[in-house]
Amino acid sequence: MSTKRYTVAVRTLCDFTARRGDLDLRFTPAPSAREGIAGHQLVTSRRDDDYETEIPLQGEYRQLLLRGRADGYCPQRHVLEEIKTFRGDLNRMPTNHRTLHWAQLHCYGALFCAQRECEGITLALVYFDVVKQTETRIEEYWSRQALDDMLASHASAFLDWAVQEQTHRQARDTALKTLTFPHAEFRPGQRDLAEAVYTTLHQKQVLMAQAPTGIGKTLGTLFPALKALATREQDRLFFLTARTTGRQLALDALAQLDSEKTLPLRRLELIARDKACVYPEATCHGDSCPLARGFYDRLPAARQAAAEQGRLDQASLGEIAHHHQVCPYYLAQEMARWSDVVVGDYNYYFDLSALLFALTSQQQWQALVLVDEAHNLLSRSRDMYSASLDEGAIARLARHAPTALRTPLRRLEQAWQEMNLAAGTAATAYRKLPEPPQALLSALVASVHAISDYRNDHPTDTSAAVLAFYFDALQFTRIAEFFDEHYLCDCEPSPEDPTRTRLTLRNLVPAPFVRERLAAASGTVLFSATLTPPRFHADLLGLPSSSRFVDIPPPFDASQLRVHQVALSTRFQQRPGTATPIARLISRQFDEQPGNYLAFFSSFDYLGLVADALQQLAPHIPVHRQQPGMPETDRHAFLARFAPGNQQVSFAVLGGAFSEGIDLPGDRLVGSFIATLGLPQINPVNEQMRDRLEQLIPGAGFDYTYLYPGVQKVIQAAGRVIRTRDDRGVIYLIDERFARPDIRALLPPWWQPSVVAPPQTGESV
Repeated sequence: MSTKRYTVAVRTLCDFTARRGDLDLRFTPAPSAREGIAGHQLVTSRRDDDYETEIPLQGEYRQLLLRGRADGYCPQRHVLEEIKTFRGDLNRMPTNHRTLHWAQLHCYGALFCAQRECEGITLALVYFDVVKQTETRIEEYWSRQALDDMLASHASAFLDWAVQEQTHRQARDTALKTLTFPHAEFRPGQRDLAEAVYTTLHQKQVLMAQAPTGIGKTLGTLFPALKALATREQDRLFFLTARTTGRQLALDALAQLDSEKTLPLRRLELIARDKACVYPEATCHGDSCPLARGFYDRLPAARQAAAEQGRLDQASLGEIAHHHQVCPYYLAQEMARWSDVVVGDYNYYFDLSALLFALTSQQQWQALVLVDEAHNLLSRSRDMYSASLDEGAIARLARHAPTALRTPLRRLEQAWQEMNLAAGTAATAYRKLPEPPQALLSALVASVHAISDYRNDHPTDTSAAVLAFYFDALQFTRIAEFFDEHYLCDCEPSPEDPTRTRLTLRNLVPAPFVRERLAAASGTVLFSATLTPPRFHADLLGLPSSSRFVDIPPPFDASQLRVHQVALSTRFQQRPGTATPIARLISRQFDEQPGNYLAFFSSFDYLGLVADALQQLAPHIPVHRQQPGMPETDRHAFLARFAPGNQQVSFAVLGGAFSEGIDLPGDRLVGSFIATLGLPQINPVNEQMRDRLEQLIPGAGFDYTYLYPGVQKVIQAAGRVIRTRDDRGVIYLIDERFARPDIRALLPPWWQPSVVAPPQTGESV
């Protein structure tokens, strides 16, 4: 047996050894993070002046190095305290939770006695009610020997797993140090990318890597990151994606690196709860879901099987969960603690309640982070850190809510109406507010507390409307705590009922949040084909000043891609008159070179105008259209038409599902028409964003709001045409503004656009 120590946090140890019985996620009101912190501070402020707080503790049990931090110690009474905040009825707290709390306190007590050389100590669980501001104390005196026995019980139960983990880690790092690239040679540009990634991660820095489509970015980042995982003795590697296709590319690349299936590397795919759920009609507790019943009793065997399997994509993890009759989603959540590489959506690390970020912080992991298609991170981050509430939803809930909730909901409705009355005749027009209305926010907090108390008293009430509002309101109140100059508070007509309003706390600059998450990582690489200009992303995402930027030259030759710039205005007012000229252009190109084409437009209305014109002008050309809100099966059918040897024109919206993240090499796609500069719509929200960004970053308002995001979408859409060094294709950039020098400077340098005149009305096709 190895003598190398394995470090484990007391919280992790007890999570592993002390949980028993059902998985029970029935609603229980919980304090907010701010309430929890304030509660801890209030409890400790009530203690004597010599009271000690946040006491660091550590000790050893055979090969285990145990670490933790006790909440407080009262020297006069010789009492070690663990403080837990709660809301509602303490008697409804699941027994499972209290068992875990005592297990942690027992371990802290043993470490404390050893550290302070005590022969015994009084342990106190202090439950603090954040509403009533009262404490409930449960005290027990324990001898040092009894506490040592308790600690040994937990530690010995964990030790076999710890030795297994230590052995796995050593085998993993040894194998990764000798890992070879899975192909005979790197693609052009791929080696440069890999070297930049490895150097950055080795130096604990942040890298923005702009690398063209077709060089193998996924493999070119994963391979050096795995090498750095071993040489830098890192704990975890997170590969974060914006789309399902990105997850699959990462899993495929890992499979290439382990083609013999002998690499001791645990890799885990995290998927959304609704996609993993086996019994969507059930709720997550033992009385409703058979996979929740006895979950923690069956978890050890399932966890062991998953650790031995190692390759934990959705299918394989589902098979293990089915065999052991546990919930696959929560088995995946557990295996996130024990996997070397975790592949999942951005939200698992960047969201306010992100699992991987929380684990990294709690367990003090040394983690490397790869962010795929990083040009999406800005818009996704803005969504994560924003919140909205709809007046109509509150009014409906107030009419149909349980009696106990009607008064606080009606007060909230009244506060909302007073906000609208203060706006006068502009109540249902778009307007910016200087800050979240305090009266409305107070009424909202009161409603949240009322629902918490009601749900605690009526645990069997499963009203979907009440819960949906509760979680929306929680998010809103939480975001309101962060409101500052990086936010916009606005009120606009509700999409569901224009006579009512919707209130939004709109994040414009997610830098403070993203910066915190980047700082928690040991090294981060953000990569994409479109990260120009780098200052745009660095400013809004809060990248550190030491961040590096690398622009990998494309492996393509200008002769592979014919780029035509069409001097035609696609501004809103001119669009109706452009439908026929663009249709003629598409028809002429199709007849000259039949094949598969994509035509991108700024809206479904514009798309429809040109598609109608083309079908009238050239009925021999097969035409297909993207529809708003296409389900996944329809999207697959849309892409399936891009088969080798097929001939058709498919119309899509720029920035939508078909303008990035799809791979159509060879003659599956021979050309694209992009009939727009891609600029976001000029509307009150975007204009407010432009004004605010201009204040925060003088001179950048228009470019950061409109120009850079628009051109980025154009480049992404155009990038669907040339995917390999053997591809040939054509792109039409249909807008006179593409000829402007500032726009041309943002396009890939290897493009060599030629100006062509738009077809004239009556021109032969």
